[in-house]
Amino acid sequence: MRTMISGVSWKLFLLTFFLLDLGSSQDFGQARFICTSVPANMDMCAATMQNSGPAEDLKTTVLQLRETVLQQKETIMNQKETIRELTAKLSRCESQSITDPGSRRKETGKNTMGDVSRTPADTLNQLSQTLQSLKQRLENLEQFSRNNNSAQANNLKDLLQNKIEDLEKQVLSRVNSMEESKPGQKNETEQRVKVESTLTSLHHRISDLEKGQKENRPADKFQLTFLLRTNYMYAKVKKSLPEMYSFTVCMWIKSSASPGLGTPFSYAVPGQANELVLIEWGDNPMEILINDKVAKLPFVVKDGKWHHICITWTTRDGVWEAFQDGVLRGNGENLAPYHPIKPQGVLVLGQEQDTLGGGFDATQAFVGELANFNIWDRKLSSGEIYNLATCNSKALVGNVISWAESNVDVYGGATKWTFEACRQIN
Repeated sequence: MRTMISGVSWKLFLLTFFLLDLGSSQDFGQARFICTSVPANMDMCAATMQNSGPAEDLKTTVLQLRETVLQQKETIMNQKETIRELTAKLSRCESQSITDPGSRRKETGKNTMGDVSRTPADTLNQLSQTLQSLKQRLENLEQFSRNNNSAQANNLKDLLQNKIEDLEKQVLSRVNSMEESKPGQKNETEQRVKVESTLTSLHHRISDLEKGQKENRPADKFQLTFLLRTNYMYAKVKKSLPEMYSFTVCMWIKSSASPGLGTPFSYAVPGQANELVLIEWGDNPMEILINDKVAKLPFVVKDGKWHHICITWTTRDGVWEAFQDGVLRGNGENLAPYHPIKPQGVLVLGQEQDTLGGGFDATQAFVGELANFNIWDRKLSSGEIYNLATCNSKALVGNVISWAESNVDVYGGATKWTFEACRQIN
């Protein structure tokens, strides 16, 4: 037995010496030997496979991450290629818009500093309406001058009348030239600018004459005129609205604008630009908006004549009624039910607000004349509305907003001039 143990020991000694010699003959660098204890009754191969588990998991994870990185790299390369293509297309579009003088590139934002583009026919139609309005204002001045023996006023009136006649000749000449041949874009633009500049000058001079009438007319005997479809011509009511659970809004209105007469008034509050809006946009019928909820109104008023319109509303069930010229034309319900009109907003005449007190869009601007704009915080009866439309002496004035010249400021060329309902209409 002792001899057997000695033999095994001698063999282990030789094996150890052989491994040491083998290690000394090879250059392992920074390699290290790791010893792992193995139970006596466990197979060496099984122990090796068990210890290799974490290493295999780590290797799998690394491969997955590498595959993900490669996929992301491929996606980034595709996106770069798409960006290059879009950039090239944008450059071509920009070069075409620069080289083509007849085209007009649409801006990404809303145009807030100019009129809407107009074709020659639209321009002539607009000029004709402007001239007609100027004639009416001169007729008022002529009537005023009969009662006022002012030689200076008469001289200025005659001078302005001559100017208007000259403008009519220019418009007629323009029509003839259009029929003969289509003019160039540059000449058309220059001529339109020249004519509109002359009209603006006339507006200022007539407004100066009309200032002399303000001292003699009552505070509510005036109207607002919005001659052009722009995004800078408007009027602002100095007072705001209180919280209202019902209301009636009435006004005299006159327009022949097409398509759509625009926005007679809009009321915006913080967080809601369409708190209360009356609008006719494009070929759509006139609509009333309350808290961005819409009801279509059965008004027919684009005939160039004066019309009296009223809208009543109550928050209970959102019931509404629409009156034209003192007669009920339509009604409905479920218009912003149980939503009170919010206070502390901005009330604008002639423009639709996209932001509080601003954000005007020329395509939604009101073109025409407006007077006797009144608001009540209750629903008026049909009899009360009829009295307003017929200028009855019992007619009421708004208890929330009453029509008074001192309550309204005008901007951007909107004008005030004398108007007396039921005397000057139609």
